[in-house]
Amino acid sequence: MSFCSYYDTQVCHSCSQIDLFYAEQLTEKSAHLHKALEAFRVQEWLKPVASQLKGFRNKAKMVASNSDEGIVLGLSDEVSLINCPLYDISMQTVLEHTQNWLRGLGIKAYDVKKKKGELKYVLLTRSSYNGTMMLRFILRSHGVISRLQGNMESLLVLAPDIRVISVNIQPVHMAILEGEEEIFLTEETRLEEQLNGIPLFIRPKSFFQTNPDIAAKLYKTVAKWTDDLEAKSIIDLFCGVGGFALHVATNERNVIGVEIENEAIECAKDSALILGIDTLTFKALDAVSFSTETSKAPDVVIVNPPRRGLGQELCKWLERVSPEDILYSSCNATSLAKDIEWLKSYEIIKVQLFDMFAHTQHYETLVHLKKK
Repeated sequence: MSFCSYYDTQVCHSCSQIDLFYAEQLTEKSAHLHKALEAFRVQEWLKPVASQLKGFRNKAKMVASNSDEGIVLGLSDEVSLINCPLYDISMQTVLEHTQNWLRGLGIKAYDVKKKKGELKYVLLTRSSYNGTMMLRFILRSHGVISRLQGNMESLLVLAPDIRVISVNIQPVHMAILEGEEEIFLTEETRLEEQLNGIPLFIRPKSFFQTNPDIAAKLYKTVAKWTDDLEAKSIIDLFCGVGGFALHVATNERNVIGVEIENEAIECAKDSALILGIDTLTFKALDAVSFSTETSKAPDVVIVNPPRRGLGQELCKWLERVSPEDILYSSCNATSLAKDIEWLKSYEIIKVQLFDMFAHTQHYETLVHLKKK
């Protein structure tokens, strides 16, 4: 038996390792990472960084479905997950208020088979800094926006921690989470977050790690490793809202953050402005486009790519510009190993596992690569 009734009753299997003792989870993940990197010589394996077991996730993605009682937020087969123990009590409470509020408004979920209804997903994000939340409704069309906006105050009375409410229009009958159009129903358009004393901002489409406690430790570790290297120039690829770049930035160090999502870059720029660091620059570009216009090698390149990894083209660029050190943060050990295979001029100095996704088979890995 685990501490999750959804798993024990076979309603939800997302946390496939939740019935294992946590030490066993870390052992299995470590073994998986060692296996993925067995072709390479690793000079130092550092102790894995453990996660909290409950209430650590800052983001909930709820599929909307219809039932006799009204709309259900959770899984697509009319199973509510509003009391998932990965969310803290405040998030569970807001999800319950939101589900009941939607039922009171008579909002219908989008039926994939019939291609009818409006609400596809409800997304809730919480700031670990001040407990405020951002609520997003993913809709098929503009049809129920006026109903949501007209009754919004009654929800805010029940859930005053909600500061940002937005609607995203996703009209396509495909398994795509969100569309291009985002409509804000509140004056506030972003959440304020703070990790290790660094101000960060979260907007609807900007990527942010789902485990703030582990993210803070990951950022702090990268800052420490960078300081140890005495780097004077750094490029941070796939920088998101600037987590790594902002943690390593000083007025004596030139740092460039690169991210394709303009929303995230605007958040990063605002954080830099608050910190008052003039040597920190953010660019809204995809990493490949940036690499084609950059030939000068920085001292350190930080990379945090999506699950697919860097890919051969970016690895070739890294080989060409040849920075002295690469700090690679990866959520997929398989693509990480493939990329390291392409980075033939580099050797692995140290590796550390960060359990960003407790109770699942997934984890984050931080690798220090140094030019041979």
